[in-house]
Amino acid sequence: MITRSFVVLLFCFAIVLQARAQSNKPLFKVIAFYTAKEDAAHISFVHEANCWFPEMANRYHFQYDSTSDWNNLNEQFLKGYQVVLFLDTRPEIPAQRAAFRQYMEQGGAWMGFHFAGFALTPSAFNQDWDWYHNVFIGAGQYKGNTWRPTAAILRVENRKHPATRNLPKTFKSSPNEWYSWEKDLTKNHDIDILLSIDGSSFPLGTGPKPYEIWHSGYYPVVWTNKKYRMLYLNMGHNDIDYEHGTNAVLSFQFGNVIQDKLVIDGLLWLAGKRGR
Repeated sequence: MITRSFVVLLFCFAIVLQARAQSNKPLFKVIAFYTAKEDAAHISFVHEANCWFPEMANRYHFQYDSTSDWNNLNEQFLKGYQVVLFLDTRPEIPAQRAAFRQYMEQGGAWMGFHFAGFALTPSAFNQDWDWYHNVFIGAGQYKGNTWRPTAAILRVENRKHPATRNLPKTFKSSPNEWYSWEKDLTKNHDIDILLSIDGSSFPLGTGPKPYEIWHSGYYPVVWTNKKYRMLYLNMGHNDIDYEHGTNAVLSFQFGNVIQDKLVIDGLLWLAGKRGR
């Protein structure tokens, strides 16, 4: 009888250990790629993201890793991750680009911020990747931007999407440099625009150059491509004290409760942890 009870106790103990092990196992794994070598504002955002996402990983029970080694963008490495983030740039080597495209076409998930969508010919980041810029993101080349980084009132265009269903109809963003694009995303049936700049934001930007201040127009800032599990967010450029040479960070992207909700709900959707 004692032996039998001991066996039952061992069995129960094993179940408890297994349950604890399962509870400590991350629900999904995220890998963030970054360069963090060019603009101080983008470098600042990368550092901020690499502090914020681990906090969210602890809260929402996922694993967050980051790397500046773009050679890790290969088939074998990507097999270990459910979501890929591009924090500030894109891959430049053909083999890396091919591996990313294969990953996405085989059901992988991606979230890209701000400069990850940038391309302009001629520049240090030429538009030499048609699939990524014209098909996947869909915006084509960079066209222009506001300056200085300023907050905008953003309007939710799709209240049914898992990334935006918990957001108010409009909200004030963190200060950001906002991009305009070569292609009209409203004419692309594969693109689902989730957020745009609300008209109450105008004039947007402070200049000093007149074209850096937007007075009207339609500007999508967050969207997804319905053919892929992806989410592009134009946020990702902190304000920096360039003028006085201090490079002090004057604003941050995270810490805005509503904008943070957008990012984490978008991430959970990409990982398959919220309704598709």
